[in-house]
Amino acid sequence: MHKLSVQLAGAQNGFVAKVAATELVALVNNMNSQAMLATIRNSIDTNDAFYKAEVDFWDEYGPQFDDALTEYQQAVVSSAYQDDLASIYPHTWIAGAQDALRVKDPKIIPLQQQNNRLITEYQTLIASAQIDFQGQTYTLAQLGPLMSDQDRDVRRGANAAYWSFFAQHEATFDRIYDDMVHVRTKIARELGFKDYAEMSYVFMDRFDYDEDMVSTYRNEVRQKVVPLVREQRAKQAKRLGLTKLAYYDLSIQFKDGNAKPQGTPEELVETARQMYHEMSAETGPFFDHMVDSHLLDLLAKKGKMSGGYAEYIPSIESPFIFANFNGTSGDVDVLTHEAGHAFQTFVARWIQPGEVVFPTNEAAEIFSMSMEFIAYPWMQNFFKDQTAKYKYAHLQDALEFLPYGILVDHFQHEVYTHPDMTPAERKACWRRLEKQYNPDKDYSENADLDRGIYWMRQGHIFEVPFYYIDYTIAQVVAYQFWKRFEVDHDQTAWNDYLSMAKAGGSQSLLELLKTGHLQSPFAAGALDDTLAAIHTALAAVDDSKL
Repeated sequence: MHKLSVQLAGAQNGFVAKVAATELVALVNNMNSQAMLATIRNSIDTNDAFYKAEVDFWDEYGPQFDDALTEYQQAVVSSAYQDDLASIYPHTWIAGAQDALRVKDPKIIPLQQQNNRLITEYQTLIASAQIDFQGQTYTLAQLGPLMSDQDRDVRRGANAAYWSFFAQHEATFDRIYDDMVHVRTKIARELGFKDYAEMSYVFMDRFDYDEDMVSTYRNEVRQKVVPLVREQRAKQAKRLGLTKLAYYDLSIQFKDGNAKPQGTPEELVETARQMYHEMSAETGPFFDHMVDSHLLDLLAKKGKMSGGYAEYIPSIESPFIFANFNGTSGDVDVLTHEAGHAFQTFVARWIQPGEVVFPTNEAAEIFSMSMEFIAYPWMQNFFKDQTAKYKYAHLQDALEFLPYGILVDHFQHEVYTHPDMTPAERKACWRRLEKQYNPDKDYSENADLDRGIYWMRQGHIFEVPFYYIDYTIAQVVAYQFWKRFEVDHDQTAWNDYLSMAKAGGSQSLLELLKTGHLQSPFAAGALDDTLAAIHTALAAVDDSKL
């Protein structure tokens, strides 16, 4: 890499610069792919000693490799042959390289290695959960269906069991996060930033918006979305025959249970294959490739990490989808949400380097969340006679998510601008903000949650700090696609979605919104039309009959 970086920096003409850059891109793609494959294999089975050792290696070596990229990035951004390099590097990669150089210094490598070890420790702790409930042992993911069981006693008990794991390990979660906050704060200050919150706008490549714009957006959600959620919660309590909702009632929408997909996991995948063949000329071949190339790992099992994700592996120019099927509607959401991510990378695999196939995080989530809505016409195939229940709950859940997603971001902003808070003060901070954004949560039956431990289950807070408001920004944009597809029946909507997907990381967030003829969520009043349409759609349903 050093030799090629020197060659690029010393290039006497555009041809030599492009040759060196092309070889550098291939080298970095290969290295990133090797690290990604180790991480994927470890997430599938955390008990596999070989891949655990591989991840341990990358925890140590990753920051060193990242530091080795500095010379390469400097050669690119300072090259006199920018026009020639533009055929290889999108302008967003150049801007990202400039940001990356601002958050690099060899002196922080030990701190980055320590941060990596802490992340792995958190992930391993979550994956280790073996929770006894009603005579059986469950992982956290496997408890999911029982936590929304139609029998209130079952879901009360399952929720108590779930949260008991976090309460029993509270001191460990506190210690891990306290160490993370101090390590990350030290990194930020070593690099000349006031705090890690300020640094986040650089390392997250927030190219075309800032904290003031985000503050406006937060206020819009708090003032306009929270009241709508409370209205929906009141309707939910009435449907369930309750005077008020306890915390363990929030995840169940209907007295006879939430909508559940009909079919085995294998049947759900085949139903998804049929859906994508009917959806468009582009989505069918994509999903065939995912299934036929064994690029899906969907079933929950012992030792598997929780959650779900989609990755793009540059060396094979293919995405990969990871999930934990548990028999709930979330299984179908994975086949739309994570497949939305995967589809976007599949049609954008023309972009080099590989790390720019995905756009920045908030833009990447547009494709996953929008795909959930684009798939609405095919939900009948998954849910049969429960389709109306699924759509109603899905539309409401997306609305409820917005304040929660803002809460996670606001909490992290408070934590990193006040890094010397004690663990107890952090939990109190969470609970204070939770009462602003999620005032409908009643923890009177769970003292641990009432003290503020809920955030400990949110892996993003530990693993990818400040990557959460991205989901809310994407959700607001996805709602615009919902309106165009479902309400307006806009014949241009799919082509706009596809154009954005193909552009991928070659465009910034606001550039992608322009490509898709969509509105930015950051201006005051930007949510009004969409929220009105959502409210009308939900009000039009006689939910008592669902």
